[in-house]
Amino acid sequence: MTKQLFDRLTIYEDNIPRSAATNMAIDEALFLTADCPSIRFYSWDHAALSFGYFGKFDDVARYAPNYELVRRWTGGGIVFHGQDLTYCLIIPKNDPAFGRSSNSIYEIIHRALCDVLIARGQRAELAAVAAVYDRRINLSEFIQRPEIARKQTNTTVADRRYDSHCFANPVRADVLVDGRKVAGAAQRRTRQGLLQQGSIQCDGQTQDLPAELARKLSPQSEIRLIDDGIVERADGIAAEKYGTQAWLRIR
Repeated sequence: MTKQLFDRLTIYEDNIPRSAATNMAIDEALFLTADCPSIRFYSWDHAALSFGYFGKFDDVARYAPNYELVRRWTGGGIVFHGQDLTYCLIIPKNDPAFGRSSNSIYEIIHRALCDVLIARGQRAELAAVAAVYDRRINLSEFIQRPEIARKQTNTTVADRRYDSHCFANPVRADVLVDGRKVAGAAQRRTRQGLLQQGSIQCDGQTQDLPAELARKLSPQSEIRLIDDGIVERADGIAAEKYGTQAWLRIR
């Protein structure tokens, strides 16, 4: 059985589909205010595409007619949203889990998800090595500095294009079902804490999955609603950052 990561976990219920910019802003607002490990599961009000902080806008611009585009604060590649179950997990600096490596946190969360999927009768496992990226790449470098990872690969220039979407390219400790990647994530670590943003491609089979995953991560949980203060703060962050062309086209 997967070792539980937290003594206690706050689960934020957010049943309102939101815009791409607002979703990213709420994740950041929760990160800035969290005083204990927290997880938020959420959905999107339009088909959306998120791409990592270090990505190039030119690599995703062609999707703009059909998807709402947003640049994440975390790293990683392209993720298409709308049918997935999306989450953010926050570990503040005062929690013992923050002392773990980024790789360890990534793997524990995904092992917990594997346990949930296996209990549902699916053939889930963790990816042992990257399908595209070389074994020499450190996962935390790929998560936080994807441009480093790309320089270390032996693939062709076409294969290294940033717009190869994440679910075509599993890295170590991503979740596979029948050999197909169904869950990946990206992280950002600061002195204040760690933020992990993840996507679970579960073909609409999401009933009870958030609660089951939370139980695998912690023996005790508390459910909270996204309050008006968080939404108000997020609105400001979205207006100044995620909803702006300056942020979207920063590189």
